[in-house]
Amino acid sequence: MTESQGNETQQHYYSAPVTPEWPPPPPYQPVTAMAAPEPAPRKKRDRSPVALLAAVAIVAAAVGGGTAYAFQELTGKDTVASSGTTTNVVPSSKRGDVAAIAAAVSPSVVEVNASLGSGSSTGSGVIITSGGEIVTNNHVIAGAQSIKVRTSDGSSYTAQVVGTDSSKDLALIKVQGASGLKAASLGNSSGVQVGDSVVAIGSPEGLTGTVTSGIVSALNRDVTVSTDESQGQNQGGDGNWPFQFGGRQFNGDTGSSTTTYKAIQTDASLNPGNSGGALIDASGNIIGINSAMYSSSQQSSSSSDAGSIGLGFAIPVNTVKSDLAKLRSGSNG
Repeated sequence: MTESQGNETQQHYYSAPVTPEWPPPPPYQPVTAMAAPEPAPRKKRDRSPVALLAAVAIVAAAVGGGTAYAFQELTGKDTVASSGTTTNVVPSSKRGDVAAIAAAVSPSVVEVNASLGSGSSTGSGVIITSGGEIVTNNHVIAGAQSIKVRTSDGSSYTAQVVGTDSSKDLALIKVQGASGLKAASLGNSSGVQVGDSVVAIGSPEGLTGTVTSGIVSALNRDVTVSTDESQGQNQGGDGNWPFQFGGRQFNGDTGSSTTTYKAIQTDASLNPGNSGGALIDASGNIIGINSAMYSSSQQSSSSSDAGSIGLGFAIPVNTVKSDLAKLRSGSNG
């Protein structure tokens, strides 16, 4: 090999192509090689919101539904177990099962005995807080000098009137020295339809915890009741309701001062003493407070002849919920 040839070869060896097909190798590892593990933490972050939302959904269901009572006991808050939509107080497999509904809701329905000036009256009530707040009809406790409440387990308590609203025939009372009572779940009466199955629980004629069943017969019935304190339930425990509809009398004279509200009509058997009790949907939610039954003028003249003929009426639970703030404020309207 000549010197010129060696130089030529050496020069050719060190020269770079004019148009290289690939770049020269980098002096260090590409940063992309270090970023390879990133997909694992990214996947973990993607799961976090889902898990968080699931946890929130479980808590929301517990507060709004049939387990709201347990939540109240854990937090110590005396709040109403209320549901804007249908909640399964009874297991979904038992929906519409009268026995299951009665077992779940009966502990939340009480008998209310009011001592009047010269007699007594008997009605029912629905526990709405574990601390002992009870919703009933105003005419059940109108003019009462003292009130006794008996729960489904036979316990007896003294109760005081918190507030009344005669325009809606509602009253709120609270038992003294009670805690841990089972509050009912207040449903949503705006979703009630004609033909829906219902269960009624109350104390007709003092028979505590009586359960009857039927359907919703009609909605938005105009119910007229007395606002006079003297027109409360008849004395002597007869439990007749001052009520009229369509020009006919419903268990007694309504007097001169009356008010009218929209009611749910049901064919579930109601009798004197059911007043203030619970009307319950197929899932175990309270959809109304039983307030009146139809009785002809002949029957109303004698309580011994009065009885259910399949025309009962209940105050929608949404009316109750909207009136709670007024009742709790101590209103005596």
